[in-house]
Amino acid sequence: MFSYPIQGRSTRIPRAGAVKKRVPIVSGSSSDPLLLRVARGEQADRPPVWLMRQAGRYMSEFREYSNKYGFRHRSETPDIAIELSLQPWRAFKPDGVIMFSDILTPLPAIGVEFDVVKGKGPVISNPVRTTEDLNRLKCLDDPDLSLPFIREILSSLRSEVDGKSTLLGFIGTPWTLAAYSIEGRSDRHLLITKQIMNQNPEFLHQYLAHLADVLIVYVCHQIDCGAQVVQLFDSWAHHLSPQQFAEFSLPYSERVIAAVKAKYPDVPLILHANGGVGKLEIMTASTADVIGLDWSTDMADARRIFGPDRVLQGNMDPMYLFADEGRIRREVAQNIAAAGSGKHILNVGHGVVQGTPEANVGIFCDAARKAAYTSIHANTQDHEGVQSEAR
Repeated sequence: MFSYPIQGRSTRIPRAGAVKKRVPIVSGSSSDPLLLRVARGEQADRPPVWLMRQAGRYMSEFREYSNKYGFRHRSETPDIAIELSLQPWRAFKPDGVIMFSDILTPLPAIGVEFDVVKGKGPVISNPVRTTEDLNRLKCLDDPDLSLPFIREILSSLRSEVDGKSTLLGFIGTPWTLAAYSIEGRSDRHLLITKQIMNQNPEFLHQYLAHLADVLIVYVCHQIDCGAQVVQLFDSWAHHLSPQQFAEFSLPYSERVIAAVKAKYPDVPLILHANGGVGKLEIMTASTADVIGLDWSTDMADARRIFGPDRVLQGNMDPMYLFADEGRIRREVAQNIAAAGSGKHILNVGHGVVQGTPEANVGIFCDAARKAAYTSIHANTQDHEGVQSEAR
């Protein structure tokens, strides 16, 4: 075992190969929606399906809004955010509805301003790079006051889909938010962040701890407002080596997960690391209920590493959504078969790409509903001692 300090205590991460035994959530009801039940660790007749970047520019309905309004106006105006969240659900009936928002949404509440500029992506006007910058940051004491739109968005969505689909909230992990807000923009090298990591790691640890505390409040607020499952996006995990991930990312995600679980033990949490290849053994230490996998991870390898009882999410390459119908259905069936045990939430391994044919997203969701049942039964019948779901 090795450990890294977090504000006076240490987070212990097992060495590669040490698999953490999971205890699935046991509460719930068979009347709960499918994704919620599977995220809790329950067996089901098929894997639930949803897509990252489910609401987005590939949908013509979405572009009507994005061509007219800026991103923050769309994401912080409840009527618009609710509409954009529901568009893919109405069109494709996925098993999860995720609120239309952004991982950077809580930053202005603590004093870090951002905008999303067309053609450039997120731009942060006051990056956090010094102790003085860190000292001026606020805590997230009252999300209803500083982020008043979140409650209306989530509570309205929950009312709309309750019992028919699972409502997902989400955040960025402390590492990803730190990297964005230190760089001030999306940067392929993270030059400034990596310099701080190497030259002043104490500052980076302090900032990560502050963000973790903010995100604990934010996740609990999303749950209080109606989110049934919350995903932690470690969008920039691919910038980290396995050793850096074990020091600067996973312990702070775990800090968030532990605190949220202490308050809401029955709400499943998903940890999705974009760039998890090479880090899967380290990620076995996570206490997240579901591990999200990017498309460059071999699903069968992940199942071997995490074991039959861990719920995995993913991880079809979203570029297959540009293929013909037969190829999409084959890739869905192969992904489900590779996931093995039935503890699986089908998703793409990254966001839906702009230009993806809308009809192909529908084929993906339909393939999950039709092909998954056969795949799971074939798998369970092939393994002695695994109870068939046909009962």
